[in-house]
Amino acid sequence: MEKEVKYTTWVENATGIQGPAGSLDGELQVQVSSPLKPVAGTNPEQLVGLALATCLNATIEAEEKRRGYDHQSVVRVKSEMGPDTPGYQFWVTAYVKIPQVNRQTAQAILKKAEQRCPMAKLLGANPNVTIKLVDEFEEV
Repeated sequence: MEKEVKYTTWVENATGIQGPAGSLDGELQVQVSSPLKPVAGTNPEQLVGLALATCLNATIEAEEKRRGYDHQSVVRVKSEMGPDTPGYQFWVTAYVKIPQVNRQTAQAILKKAEQRCPMAKLLGANPNVTIKLVDEFEEV
């Protein structure tokens, strides 16, 4: 399949784990920091979790609407980081709640969304990434 680009963005981090980072057009600017230090800022764990939550829920929304349902889905992502050899690794678990339909329909919607969502496709082959359908969210 030939590559057809619909959107492009450039982001940059020139400071490493602490300092400013963002898009080259200036639309997104964030302070980044290590989750292991008491310094204000966001971190890669939050960013990858938010990217998956946003992309997957937007794709679920499209499938809900295609099937004639109001958008009610919620995607909550737990991102964890721990030691690896060498360095560190992430474990990412997405919990998906689609409350307005029965479980079988929710499973079908989620399956279709996982097949269509670019972030789910990007991360889905990684054994450290799990996407789960839930009836209720666990307490955080």
